[in-house]
Amino acid sequence: MISFPKMTTKLSKISIPLRLTFLIFSMVLNCMGIVILQLSEAKVTYEKLGFLESFKDLPIAFISLFAVNFISRFGTKKSLVLALTIVGICSLILPFVEVFWFYRLWFAIIGTCFAIGKICVFGIIRNNISDEKGLAKTMNSVEASFMIGIFVVNTGFGWLISSQYSQFWKFGFISVSVLCAVTIFLFLKLPVSEPKKTEKENIIKDLSTLFNPLLILFLAVIFSIVFLEQSFNSWLPSFYKKHLKVNSFFALQASSFLALFSYVGRTITANIIHRFSLSKYYILCVSLIVMVLIIIIGIQFFDTEDSRALLFLFPVIGLFLSPLYPVINSKMIARIDTAKANLFTSLIVIFSSLGSSVSSIIMAVLFGNEMLTYYPLYILSAVIVIFTISFIYFRFADEKI
Repeated sequence: MISFPKMTTKLSKISIPLRLTFLIFSMVLNCMGIVILQLSEAKVTYEKLGFLESFKDLPIAFISLFAVNFISRFGTKKSLVLALTIVGICSLILPFVEVFWFYRLWFAIIGTCFAIGKICVFGIIRNNISDEKGLAKTMNSVEASFMIGIFVVNTGFGWLISSQYSQFWKFGFISVSVLCAVTIFLFLKLPVSEPKKTEKENIIKDLSTLFNPLLILFLAVIFSIVFLEQSFNSWLPSFYKKHLKVNSFFALQASSFLALFSYVGRTITANIIHRFSLSKYYILCVSLIVMVLIIIIGIQFFDTEDSRALLFLFPVIGLFLSPLYPVINSKMIARIDTAKANLFTSLIVIFSSLGSSVSSIIMAVLFGNEMLTYYPLYILSAVIVIFTISFIYFRFADEKI
């Protein structure tokens, strides 16, 4: 029989490197907002910057299925260490390169490493916890560090950009290299249990056994959530600066508070989720997002479209938006056999990356055509789509129990 208390103890010992891993990937993935802000001032067009996100997201999508076999062959620990090593080296090189094409290459490499890293982290968690509320608690806890990464990168780079050393803003990525070294050191010292290896996995066959109407609904929800999150994480600083007319430092700091509220949202969820129904908690969060957006739209259209109140209302959305992704993941992943956890996670990564890429392209069109007045309406429409698909998903999922 499986001893869950023992496994929980083992998980607690590796929670620090797991959280550091998500912190690192959060910093390199969510520096996109800073890169967009800085390169737009360097006269790089929004069209180019919008597709820059795709260089990060599309490799994530394409590499994920192949990463399953790679991870199965070399093990989650070795694969994760390799991904962190590559991220550390790339972050060390970035400050010394000036050409725009390198940003495309850099984000493609980061995206590939993230695909491997996320599958490894989810695989480690899934092989130690099986109940959906336990998974929800752990995923919210680990993914809360993802929000801290957004806060750290926006705050740190914000200070650097606003200082007298603003031209050296790219040297902030050296801190990522240091964090990678620390995390690798911690992983090398810890034993990590590996899932059972299977003989020559047939991905197509395994996918055919996974796919069903419930999974399709789930993937649609995942796509929509990340679509919405990316509208905030990468483009909110530029919205603050271009539409609300604040300086670069304040734009980044205000966006940092979105991450801070998101961290609080996931931390609170991790501590109270066992008391509630996952589906009811999720729907409540979506409803509260709608309420905040209606207030924002009311201020924008009936008061003034560049009201400073918007600076403080947008971050509040993070409090209710952040729990959605880990809650919906934990509810679905609890149904998946541990042997297929890596393959299932790869699907999550693929549809997350596609949601991020599509969102950024649409946002680039919105910004390029100076349609920033409609930014809150765009966000609200995405939330309504999420609410509709999620409601259908939960009705379907509850009937299957």
